[in-house]
Amino acid sequence: MGILRPVIVIGFVIFFFVLVGLGIPTSAVGRVAEEQKRVIELEGPVAWAVQLSDLHFSVHHPSRALDFRRLVGPALSSIRPALVLLTGDLTDGKSKDLLTMKQNEKEWIEYESVMEDVIQRSGLDRSVFYDVRGNHDNFGVPAVGGALDFFSKYSVNGRLGRRSNVNSVTLQTGERKLLFVGLDSTMPVGIRGPTNLFGHPSDELLAEIDAQLSQWDSPSWVPVTKISFGHFPLSFTAASESGKTLKEIFLKHSISAYLCGHLHTKFGKNLKRYHHSTSHMLSSSEMFFQLNMQPQASSKTENCSSGTGPEDEFWEWEMGDWRKSRMMRILAIDNGHVSYVDIDFKSGTKETIILPTFPLDSRFMYTSLFERRYACKLMAPASYETIRALVFSTSPVVSVMVRIFDLRGGDFSMVMESLMSMNGNNTYGGVYYSAPWNYRAFEDPSPSRYWLQIVAKDATGRPSFTELRPFSVNGFGAQPTWTWKEFFVMGCQWAALYGPLLWCVLCFLFSLLLIPKVLMHAHKQFTYKHFVDKKSIFIGVAWILQELCNIPAVWFGFLGYLLFLLLVPWFVGHVFTNDGKGYMTYKGWVVEGVSQKEGSFFLGHPDIMVIVIPHLVLVVLPTVLAAAALASEKIHYQERVRATLEKKEDDYSHQHKGPPVKLNSRANRPSKLRFGNRWVRKFLLIVCLGISWKHFSNCMALIKAYEMNPIFHFPGYSFSIPLLLAYTVYHTGRVS
Repeated sequence: MGILRPVIVIGFVIFFFVLVGLGIPTSAVGRVAEEQKRVIELEGPVAWAVQLSDLHFSVHHPSRALDFRRLVGPALSSIRPALVLLTGDLTDGKSKDLLTMKQNEKEWIEYESVMEDVIQRSGLDRSVFYDVRGNHDNFGVPAVGGALDFFSKYSVNGRLGRRSNVNSVTLQTGERKLLFVGLDSTMPVGIRGPTNLFGHPSDELLAEIDAQLSQWDSPSWVPVTKISFGHFPLSFTAASESGKTLKEIFLKHSISAYLCGHLHTKFGKNLKRYHHSTSHMLSSSEMFFQLNMQPQASSKTENCSSGTGPEDEFWEWEMGDWRKSRMMRILAIDNGHVSYVDIDFKSGTKETIILPTFPLDSRFMYTSLFERRYACKLMAPASYETIRALVFSTSPVVSVMVRIFDLRGGDFSMVMESLMSMNGNNTYGGVYYSAPWNYRAFEDPSPSRYWLQIVAKDATGRPSFTELRPFSVNGFGAQPTWTWKEFFVMGCQWAALYGPLLWCVLCFLFSLLLIPKVLMHAHKQFTYKHFVDKKSIFIGVAWILQELCNIPAVWFGFLGYLLFLLLVPWFVGHVFTNDGKGYMTYKGWVVEGVSQKEGSFFLGHPDIMVIVIPHLVLVVLPTVLAAAALASEKIHYQERVRATLEKKEDDYSHQHKGPPVKLNSRANRPSKLRFGNRWVRKFLLIVCLGISWKHFSNCMALIKAYEMNPIFHFPGYSFSIPLLLAYTVYHTGRVS
């Protein structure tokens, strides 16, 4: 024992010096460990948090920060949330023309100042604020912790020493724990936009999220509601190096909801998605897309003997942006039931805000677990016996009324109206109201038959109404549908789709060039005469494409350009805020000394799809088709000229009863002979101008984004398409 004690002392001394040598303050180590297991004790069965996303503070748009400072501080002072979550894109990082995307320290200084003022005016403790990094906060940041990593310097998390990419906090309400896990899945090496669009969770990050979500799994009898928050929706989140996904981790832990931002309300207001584990057959298609917000559940008989353990499912709720929409969300957890209400500050401050916490909205908040528990009569009856709501008001509230409407006849008819009573005091923050009801009277197989509305009246007599929302005590989901824009951004797994899309487009382009050429060598020549005789669409398409093969310079030019896009870097540009050059291929960016260090040779994959796919689909493909159309239009016009001349010759011979006259010779051509104005060609020339304008617009955007010169940094990309179009126009303009 006498020998052991000095060894232990020496060990602690060595450990201390190692920490100092690594530049890690011992106080910071303790603080981080404390943060990861932090528990906030709350009174009562309900807790609420506030989410704000996509602030985009910009030196070019000062109103965003001014409105945030003016509106959010007083709102938080009235709401008094247990947590405030800011889910990314805190600053804009864009030039005034929106084309150059890199860090601007002035925006971060403004963010720090505004948040300091908001925290002071809200009266909340600084530690309840959690902000995470978005892709805009990562534009042109070569390394986390480096000189350009302004998030670590100016953000709330950074100033509180939260250096981990995963931060968790637990709210304790009665016997239930509410676990919030925030994550930063931005690129470890932040390249400039627009090729910085996706979340990139690593295997290490996923393991850390898994560990944080597991921290209260033992003892298993303690009820835990798990909620995760980050910036990127899962439709814009790539898989890890080993192919694992965030969705798999969330399904494993059956979290209640994943809160995110990134997409903004310009794509729609129903940016929500229900995720669930599927059979192998279904999962193969859901790797790429999900057609509906909440897919139709397969009909099956409930097996109540197996209990009601957690299902592999969760909701993903993207919220509107502050940038243009001035949106704020209040999220409540009431006896395990998670609900929210979105507040639009564009119309000004809100005197009274009402958040119904039970029953839930059947469109966006129910899962199969609710349905199963109700069917098996294993839900907590006490949580069903009252209608409940939170009311936040700057003025004293004198009455709160609940109304239920029946939509069975096609019109809303009120079937219940009841006064709600206040639970607890009305000193600050949200006031909890409830009203008893006979929930069994509202059992119905339709999830949208009954609709709920709550009305609050303050001391001035001013009423405030919630929107009508459907509910189902049975736990049935209403299964709303997306618009096309909402499906485009929420229903498609873009990271998984990039590879199939890329190779489908490339194979199609190569087939447009090679198949007609092969048919020509096989002596299967399709001509304008064949098309006129057969009137076949297939023959017409084959003839048009084979006419392109008859212009060797253009055909080989297109083939060479496609090979160039596959084998050669597209361009060389600045990828970081200050310096750092790299080259981009269809696989991603390569930056010497950086890509290899981070374990992945290519950066920005699949983010580069925002350049690659539009170029192939909107520029290269239309160019090939336009060139083929110009070539076939020339042949068509020549045939018209030939047929017209032959007819004129015959008519002239019959009229003068003499030998035939060659009217196509300059000497004998009548002066009034007209062959038309080639309107099809003129239309195709307008199409070519449109393609050229689109291409040059893309080139100008890339020049601004990556500070490039088209002559030195991407001549092949810049000039190949215009030159091929120009030569085709010139060649097809001459008619022999």
